[in-house]
Amino acid sequence: MEAYCVKCKSKQEVKNPTQTTMKNGKPATTGQCAVCGTKVFKIGSK
Repeated sequence: MEAYCVKCKSKQEVKNPTQTTMKNGKPATTGQCAVCGTKVFKIGSK
């Protein structure tokens, strides 16, 4: 899975992805950027 990394300013692979649910009930995925280790967040299921 890929998500946009703000620090790298490009889409990067997500390391240690975990499924979460936002306050409004929609699914999301959180993890770390595989390149720099910054926390990344992607809205949507998968």
